[in-house]
Formats: sequence, structure tokens, C-alpha cells
Amino acid sequence: MKKILAVGYSQSGQLNAILDQFLKPFDPQTIERLYLYPEKPFPFPWTADVFFDTMPECVLEEGIELAPFGFDAPRYDLIVLAYQPWFLSPSLPVTSLLQNPLFQRMLKDTPVVTLIGGRNMWLNAQESVKLYIRKAEGKLVGNIPFMDRTSNLISAVTILHWMLTGRKDRKWNIFPLPGVSDEDIKSGARFGNLVKEALEVKGFDNLQASIMATGLIEIPTDILFIEQRAKKLFRIWANLIKKKGNTPGKRKTFVTLFKYYLLVALFMVAPLLLLAYNLLVAPFTGGTIKKKKEYFYGLETK
Repeated sequence: MKKILAVGYSQSGQLNAILDQFLKPFDPQTIERLYLYPEKPFPFPWTADVFFDTMPECVLEEGIELAPFGFDAPRYDLIVLAYQPWFLSPSLPVTSLLQNPLFQRMLKDTPVVTLIGGRNMWLNAQESVKLYIRKAEGKLVGNIPFMDRTSNLISAVTILHWMLTGRKDRKWNIFPLPGVSDEDIKSGARFGNLVKEALEVKGFDNLQASIMATGLIEIPTDILFIEQRAKKLFRIWANLIKKKGNTPGKRKTFVTLFKYYLLVALFMVAPLLLLAYNLLVAPFTGGTIKKKKEYFYGLETK
């Protein structure tokens, strides 16, 4: 009997719902489910202060203490790693798991499928996860991102409403529901069937091509443009806050500056830059954009 380890951290419960759907096609007796918990829990709903204060360590991928955990089996035939991107990086609990020597030993020579649940940006976070898996000599064989399909600005409003209130409802009864749609969450079972077939019959060589053939995964060009630039700026801010915020008061000041910078960049600067990009650059760089998207859709080494 095949042994599958399904591991992840879900703060709001959405990622657990995605993983539940993905695992439906598998025999429950083959699955070991590991829920990650930080030793010091993150609040949900978030407060704005804690949310933005989490950015520096998250972007710099500084591990945190996790509640003790263990594994029931010495090895697994497949590891399913479910995670959320935080500030274009893996969430702190998942970064900490990937830095854990025991989990790294489990990754060695083991096929890994990553499931991502997030707003709309996952490219940079997945690059970090891929590097951790590669360093541990694991075999990344598939990646399935589940994203909010509404526009960048609308999803920013709705996700902040959800994260800061804990209510997954329509803000002001006008905006769409936040998060990954119920329809997309339910599609997890379809992807689970593809992975199950690869595990039991076909092998993993063509799994990512099969995942992409569903037509359910798409990287908007706007998101590609933003992600290529935003992570560098986040690192600058993270290092600045760590260097200059050497007292609680100073840190709070610099974190507040970052918060307002991010809001201005997201709601004012980015739309203007995207308009210029779509008018003046994108029409003449279609081949380059296509190649970059194919890289992120696939598993080849950079």
C-alpha cells in the first residue's frame, strides 16, 4: 500500500478545505495528515499591526518555533505540501518546516506535489519552496496553485476584509466573496485524481503537463509583471526594518511606513505602471512573457 504524507498550515481554514478536496480520490488508509501549528500562534483574524509586523521575518525566511510534530512512517511514496504565500514568500510555519532537518530527511528522494492557496501571487513563494526541496534532494513532480480569480485591486480589498475581520462575506455587500472560489476548491478532487493516477500507474514524468492540460491554472500577465519586481522591494524593506528597527518603537515606525508604502504602491502606483506596461511594453514582448509563464507553469530548473 502506498504511503502519502499530506502536510500544511492553514490559518483561515481555506487551505485545509483545498487539501480535503484534493485528497478525496485517495484511500484514507494511505494518508497521514500532519497539521502544522506555530508554538506561538498567529492571530486570526489578524490585527493590522501584527500582519504587517510579520513581513520582515517572512520575506527573509527566518524560521519560527513549531509545536512538536512527528511522522508515523519512516518513508513515504508521496508528500503533498500545502502552503500559503505571505508577502510573496512561503508562510512562516511552512518555511520553518522546510528548514527542519527531520522533514528534510523525509523529502530526500521522495516525490513532492505542492498545493498553494492564496490571493493571486505565488511565483516567488514557489521559487523558494522549490529551492528548499531541491536542497533536501526531494523530487518536485507537480504544483497546483489555487488563486482568487478576481482582479488584483478587488482581491486586495476583499482579502484584507477577510483577514482583518475574520468574516468571509461580501464587503459592504458590494464586493465579491474573498478567497478561492468554492468551484475552484472543489476542483481539487480533479487534480487529486491526476496525482493518484501518476502515483499508482503512470509515473510522475508527465504529471505537470496533465495538471496544466486541465486549463484551470493561469498566470495573468499583470501578476507576472508585479511579482518580478515586488519581491526585490520587499527585501529592501525587510532589511531596512531589521537594521533600523532595533527598538520596539523604531520597528513600529518603520513597519508603519512600510504599511503605507504598500497601500500606496498597490492602489495608486501599480495601476499606473501596469497601464504603461500593457500599452508600451507587453505588445512587443509577447515571446518573452510566454517563455516566463511556461517556466513558472513547469518544473524545469532556472
